[in-house]
Amino acid sequence: MASDLSCPACGTTYVAGPDEPWRCSCGEALEFADRPYPEGDPLPLARLDTSDGLWTFFEFLPIEPHVTFHEGFTPLVDAFNWNAAFKLEYVFPTGSFKDRGATTTLSRAVELGVETVLEDSSGNAGAAIATYAARAGLEADIYVPADVKQSKLMAIQRAGARPVRIEGSRQDVTDACIDAVESGEGWYASHAWNPAFYAGTMTFAFEVAAQREWTVPDAVVLPVGHGTLFLGAYRGFRLLNDAGIVDGMPRLLGAQAAGHAPIVDALGGDPLGESESGTDIADGIQIETPARGDEILEAIEATDGDAIALGDDPIEAALDRLHRGGFYVEPTCAVAPAALERYRDEGVLAPDADVVVPLTGSGLKTL
Repeated sequence: MASDLSCPACGTTYVAGPDEPWRCSCGEALEFADRPYPEGDPLPLARLDTSDGLWTFFEFLPIEPHVTFHEGFTPLVDAFNWNAAFKLEYVFPTGSFKDRGATTTLSRAVELGVETVLEDSSGNAGAAIATYAARAGLEADIYVPADVKQSKLMAIQRAGARPVRIEGSRQDVTDACIDAVESGEGWYASHAWNPAFYAGTMTFAFEVAAQREWTVPDAVVLPVGHGTLFLGAYRGFRLLNDAGIVDGMPRLLGAQAAGHAPIVDALGGDPLGESESGTDIADGIQIETPARGDEILEAIEATDGDAIALGDDPIEAALDRLHRGGFYVEPTCAVAPAALERYRDEGVLAPDADVVVPLTGSGLKTL
């Protein structure tokens, strides 16, 4: 039976079903009323059957695996020239980490008997939701910016979803999609609002810990737009820590694009010096009002984390360096490695700090 939803702010509970609201009547984001809690000692990686990918951790998830390509357990590899470990999230079926949330979100849609899903996206989340909707046999309308990259638009169309191109800002795209949801045109499979999506991104932390023999790094440096991977990592590491499976929490260090850095602004501006001039290179994280901004700030505070904004030069330099090192990723993906270098240069991270950085999207999507 599908889990009901509840509001952590006001305590209201909503019965699971295809007509469930996309957020609480008080305006806050909803969470699952039932949250599985891991018990017992975990198996070492060598004894884990990882053939089901991220669904290896099904006991930690409040959703049944109805829609899956057995995605997950992406490689965690040493990046010697960066003195870090890169987790290759760009090797998912649709080329980005958004598949983590797509498999859980569409699985929940099937549990609820949903017929049509709606999503708004700059590209990667839309392609993921469209692909997993096709796998589930559901209709999908994906609201995208009018200037969305052609490669991402084609990924949506070829999965049989209907792209709805919206002129204006990224927020205009979200507003148009929400209007359609509230008009009854479909269930909101939102990577920003839907708790099922965060259940999926939480598995990033489970995999990192398992691949490190159930230890956590000193820090994880992640890109932040809506913060779906950032918050997923926080939730996952916190769950493991609370259960006594790992000892401690990694620092969560955010990376935003200059000119589109609301989390950095909320922290009082760039903590490492004068902000970079604006950039449009990292289009995947150009979010002016994150749906769960307060939660991102809470995660930063709870982990002694931070957030910085980066402009064209460091992002382009990191992208070129990644490509020459064999990591063929999209521009948005280069923001976190660029931030890693700056955090080290400014002394926020020690030169020998044990750091994991996810590489979030494939360069094939920029062709």
